[in-house]
Amino acid sequence: MSRLFLFDLDGTLVNSEAMILAAQGAAFAALGLPAPDRTRALSIVGLSLHEAFTVLVGPDGPVAALVEAYRVAFARLRQERRIPEPLYPGIATLIAGLAARPDAVLGIATGKSRRGVGAILEREGWTTVFRTVQTADDAPSKPDPAMIRRACSETGLPPDRTWMIGDSSYDMAMARAAGARAIGVAWGFQPVEALRAAGAEVIAADVAALATLLAAEHG
Repeated sequence: MSRLFLFDLDGTLVNSEAMILAAQGAAFAALGLPAPDRTRALSIVGLSLHEAFTVLVGPDGPVAALVEAYRVAFARLRQERRIPEPLYPGIATLIAGLAARPDAVLGIATGKSRRGVGAILEREGWTTVFRTVQTADDAPSKPDPAMIRRACSETGLPPDRTWMIGDSSYDMAMARAAGARAIGVAWGFQPVEALRAAGAEVIAADVAALATLLAAEHG
């Protein structure tokens, strides 16, 4: 029987740290506010933008204005193409190998917008690789389990045949809430202790370890 492998994007497949920090910095600067430090700035990656900026400035802060300023800055930076958003080493090979497996169904579950996800999928030649793509435009923010439930509905696979693979506590909590397996990765934006506390079943130290882990899941 097939399995659904759902991947987070930022911090899991794509190293977007420089882009996220630059866009955040520009957004805060546009409003004349000090930007958060690196650790705090990256701690919210995985949440949808409204929830992320609510965490950073509080519900009474200028959340809507920061969201809009971030979107404008991110679009400008991507168009300028000065800041790279590379795949992590080994990810292209991992995805290609999984895509070739008859028992593997691939999906994306991310806090990015559908437009942002589309740009990455097109760049990497992945437009037909992922059978289901869940974004911030489609469902409530992580850790709400809606993204996983929608992905399961679209693919016809149940949560207990689904692996959520991500680098944040939000990914792990979402997986647990949906009844899916929670698989953490150690190369992303949150410390492994946060992933374990949120319910990670196992944490892959590197892409090779994740490939080995997923290769063991057949049938």
